[in-house]
Amino acid sequence: MTTGQHTDPETGPADDDRLPSMAEQMADQLGGWRGLVESSIPVVVFVIANVLGELRPAVIASVAVALLIAGLRLVQRRPVRHAVNGLVGIAIGAAIAWRTGDERDFYLPGILYGIGYGLALLLSAAIRQPLVGWIWSVLVAKGRSEWRDNPRLVRTFTQLTVLWGVVWLAKVGVQAGLYLAHQDTALGVARLALGYPPYALLLLITVWTVRRVTRETAPSTPLPGA
Repeated sequence: MTTGQHTDPETGPADDDRLPSMAEQMADQLGGWRGLVESSIPVVVFVIANVLGELRPAVIASVAVALLIAGLRLVQRRPVRHAVNGLVGIAIGAAIAWRTGDERDFYLPGILYGIGYGLALLLSAAIRQPLVGWIWSVLVAKGRSEWRDNPRLVRTFTQLTVLWGVVWLAKVGVQAGLYLAHQDTALGVARLALGYPPYALLLLITVWTVRRVTRETAPSTPLPGA
């Protein structure tokens, strides 16, 4: 009688230990289609309400929708991580806009956060501690960091981190330009258009690249999650 993990010689490890596919990894980080839609709704509500009416009703409407989404997820006993993240972001922007009376300030926290994220990514690449690699270790590789012992993977994660940082700063740069130009409606549209689409594309590039490099460098001992 044997104990331990059951492994089928043809199919590999048991289902309980199966690593998530690339699609599953991306879906988890984005919150699935429902997470994508729910996180965008409060911003859409704010943009539309602000165009049709005034600032304060738009702020109230966007915060109310964000609270409703978070509450609905709690009632349904669904994960609330993405809803809570969206609610915090909406609440901070709404509070600033409410205080200043300037609708463009609703987007200011996102712009500042984006600048910080982009600079942090580039700095981590410069000191050879690429954040994308460490995030991969936490979110995909179950805390393991064997990639640090593989020079090609270190190079790959460094290049990917630079890519993320450049795209992030470019995206925020567009929004910052619209903010400084007082283009409030265009800023709202840019916030939506430059939100998840670039993020999804970067995730796709990252997962595909790491999987390919891992197969080429260590086919017999793949990186967890690859």
